[in-house]
Amino acid sequence: MKKFLFTIMILVVGKVVLSQTKNQLNVLQINIWQEGTSVPNGFPAIADEIIDKKADVVLFSEVRNYQETDFVQRILDELKIKGVEYYGTASAPTLDVAFISKFPIKEQQPLYDEASDMGGVLKSKIQVAGRNFTFYSVHLDYTNYACYLPRGYDGVTWKKLDAPIVDAISILEANRKGKRDDAILDIIIDADKESKDATIIIAGDFNEPSHLDWIHATKDLFDHRGAVVPWDCSVLLTKAGFVDSFREKYPNPVTHPGFTFPSFNKDVAIEKLTWAPLADERDRIDYVYYRTNKPLHVAAVKIVGPEETVKFGKKQEQDSKDEFLLPKGIWPTDHKALLVKFEF
Repeated sequence: MKKFLFTIMILVVGKVVLSQTKNQLNVLQINIWQEGTSVPNGFPAIADEIIDKKADVVLFSEVRNYQETDFVQRILDELKIKGVEYYGTASAPTLDVAFISKFPIKEQQPLYDEASDMGGVLKSKIQVAGRNFTFYSVHLDYTNYACYLPRGYDGVTWKKLDAPIVDAISILEANRKGKRDDAILDIIIDADKESKDATIIIAGDFNEPSHLDWIHATKDLFDHRGAVVPWDCSVLLTKAGFVDSFREKYPNPVTHPGFTFPSFNKDVAIEKLTWAPLADERDRIDYVYYRTNKPLHVAAVKIVGPEETVKFGKKQEQDSKDEFLLPKGIWPTDHKALLVKFEF
């Protein structure tokens, strides 16, 4: 009798252990600043970061395919030389985003044709442990950068204004002269056509802050000058059921502002890292959003890159509680990257 009870106990314990087994997917989003060409030895450093951070998929912004080269093939070759293999296919020469994966890419196509000026959006599908994922790698319109208006700079010419513009209505009117909100609406419409069992991930450089960051608690911080702004892209995505993975993990924008631009870079002259040298221009403009009908847990979100930022045209030591994964060596860009670990 005792032997029988002991056997049952082992089976029950074994069942519990099996039920706790989880699949993981590490998603790396990174603006590579002109394919890493703006930083000495920046291109091989991109591959070093991908390997060091153990990324399963990578969503790139600022792909240029310089001199008719294929960035995707070049980075795949560089990674293979360094001992790891990813899947990826060449995108249109004018598409400034890309996607690579440790898992075969089942389907891939740009959202816009080559003649479009809507910004880069690349849709890619993979399957992980039997689960379907659809990714949108994005780099949205950089013009009409309206978050500079309260900081006293024009968001089109980048020149100093006679006076800051702090009225939220005026800021949003200027912001909507760009095409970021239109692109996000197109992505949402396209994503809504996907199978209900697919997990949707939208990641990239939005060139726009979040309504979760420009709130009452931050109105007198970071040169917001009293402005509380419901930025369009983040509002649209939230209403469509998408979750900002960074803000889900770190809901307080005072203690964890999560700035992704501009990043300090020790290998680049400081004047090349700032567009508003007399302001605190720091913002969170790079994101990883997700939407799913199946259980999905954000196990970790890390900012990847140097701890230092750029403030008032100078190097700013870390002044937040944000957590960083530091560069392995050379940091190839003027943005921070994001690494999100999903469990399912």
